[in-house]
Amino acid sequence: MAGGVVVTGTSNVDRVEAPVTVKAYIICAFAAFGGIFFGYDTGWMGGVLAMPYFITLYTGIPYDYNHVNPDGTIGAPIGVTKEQFVLPSATQSLFTSILSCGTFFGALVGGDIADFIGRRPTIIMGCFVFTAGCIMQIASTNQEVLFVFGRLIAGGGVGFISAVVILYMSEIAPKKVRGAMVSGYQFCITIGILLANCVVYATQGRADSGSYRIPIGVQFLWAIVLGVGLFILPESPRFYVKRGRIEEAAKALAFVRGQPLESDFVRDELAEIIANNEFEMQHIPQTSYVGSWTACFKGSLSHGNSSLRRTILGAGLQCMQQCTGINFVFYFGPPFFKQLGTISNPFLISLITTLVNVLSTPISFYTIEKFGRRALLLVGATGMIISQFIVGAIGVTQGREEVHNNAAVQAMIAFICINIAFFATTWGPTAWVVVGEVFPLPIRSRGVGISTASNWFWNTIIAVITPYLVGKDEANLGPKVFFLWGSLCCLSLTFAYFLVPELKGLSLEQADMCMQEVSPRHSAGWKPSHTFAAEMHHVEDNTALVGDGVEEKV
Repeated sequence: MAGGVVVTGTSNVDRVEAPVTVKAYIICAFAAFGGIFFGYDTGWMGGVLAMPYFITLYTGIPYDYNHVNPDGTIGAPIGVTKEQFVLPSATQSLFTSILSCGTFFGALVGGDIADFIGRRPTIIMGCFVFTAGCIMQIASTNQEVLFVFGRLIAGGGVGFISAVVILYMSEIAPKKVRGAMVSGYQFCITIGILLANCVVYATQGRADSGSYRIPIGVQFLWAIVLGVGLFILPESPRFYVKRGRIEEAAKALAFVRGQPLESDFVRDELAEIIANNEFEMQHIPQTSYVGSWTACFKGSLSHGNSSLRRTILGAGLQCMQQCTGINFVFYFGPPFFKQLGTISNPFLISLITTLVNVLSTPISFYTIEKFGRRALLLVGATGMIISQFIVGAIGVTQGREEVHNNAAVQAMIAFICINIAFFATTWGPTAWVVVGEVFPLPIRSRGVGISTASNWFWNTIIAVITPYLVGKDEANLGPKVFFLWGSLCCLSLTFAYFLVPELKGLSLEQADMCMQEVSPRHSAGWKPSHTFAAEMHHVEDNTALVGDGVEEKV
C-alpha cells in the first residue's frame, strides 16, 4: 500500500466515519471565512460604480456635493442630468468583469496547485496574491490600466481561495453535517456582500478618494485573518492519502475528528478513504501531468459515475447557478435601481436586498440536511422563475418610469427580494455543496477547480453583457431583463432534475458509490450496502464482496 502502511477497516457501513465533534464545527466554520473574500469583492464594486467621486474620476464631469435637490436629497452633477451622470457601459463592464476573469484562471491554477502542495498552503498563497491586487487598486487614481490590472490580480487570489476552500471543507466536514457546513461558505459570501454594502453606504458621499479606497482597503483584514488562521488548521487527510503519506493522514484525521490516533473510528475512516482512492486509481490512472487533467474528461456521458459526466455536472451546476441572474442585483443593483426613476436612494435599496440575502441563507443549514440537495434545487428554481417573471411583468406595465407608480416599483422590489430569498436558501449554498461531493479523490481538486472556474467564467460573461443589456446608452432593457433571467432559470430547473444526484448523509466515498449504482432521479432512496474497505480487501478478516461488477470510468 502507498506509504508502506497497511490500514484495515470495517465492512460496517455505519462505522466509516467518527461521531461529530465541536472541533469539526470550529474548523469548518473558520475555513468558511474564505467566502468573505468572494462576497465582499462581489459586493463593493456595484456601489463604487455609482459613487459621485468615482464617476467624476473616470468621466471628468464635476459634482456639487452641497447642492440641495427639490426632493430634499443632497448633491447633484454639474452640467448634466442625474441620468447622464453615470460611467459608460463599457467602463462598468470592464471594471466589473475583469475580477471574474482573474478568478476564472485563479480557480483553475489553485485547483492544480492544491494537488501538489496541499489545500491549506494554496489558500494561504491566494491570500498573498489577493493582497497584491488590492494594493494596486488602492494605488490607482484615474489610471484605468492600473486599476483594471489590480482587479485582475485580486481576482486570481479570490479564485485560489474560492476553489480550494470548497475542496478543503468538503474533505474535512463530517458527512451528517457536510451540507450545512459547506452552506456556511455561502453564508460567509452573503456576509461579505453585506459588509461591502455597509462600507460603501458609509463612504458613498465622500468628496475624496477615500470614497472608493476605504472599501478596497478593508479587504486586507480578510486576508490577514484567513491567512494567519490557516497556519493553525490541519491539512486535509484526503490530500495526504492521495500523496501516499498515510501516517500524516492518520494524524490529520484524528485532529479534525477530535479522536485519539489509536481510535477505531480513525482507523476505519482512514481505511475507507484509502480503499476508495485505490479503487478509483484503478479506473482513473494518473499517467502524467497532462493526463491528470484529461482524466476529468474521460468516460461516457451515459454513465453517471464517469469522470466526464461528473465534470459536466460540476461545471454545469455552477453555470446554472450564475444563470439565475442573482449577481445582476449585486453587481449592478444601484445603477439599475436608479433607472427605475422613483427611488431616491438606490444604495439603501441595495443594502436591503443584501440583508435579505444574509438572513435567508442560514435557513439552508437545516433544509439541506432535512430535505436534501435535489429538493432544494428544484423548489428554488421554481420559486425564482415565478418571482422573476412577476418582476418583469410589473416592470413593463405599471412599473415603467413614465407611469410614476411608486406602489408598482415597491412591488417589483418586494419580488426581487423574494427571488433573492429563494436563491439564498437553495441554489446559493447547494451548488457549492454538490460540487464538493461529486468528484472522486484522484480528480477532486481539478474537478472542483474546473467547476469553480465555470462559476467565474459565467460570472464574467454576465458581468460583461449586463451593462449593455440594461444601460440606457445600449439595449436599455430595464426590468425586461428579468424575463431573460426567468427563462434561464427554466434551464436550471431542467438541469437539476435530470443530472443532480441526492447525496445527503453520505460520506464522500459513499457518494462515489451512489453515483455508480443509481441514476440521479432514483438516488434519494439509495443506501450503501457495503464499504470500499471490504470491496478492496482491507478488512481484518480479509473478506470482500464476491462477484461485484464495476463499470469502467474511462
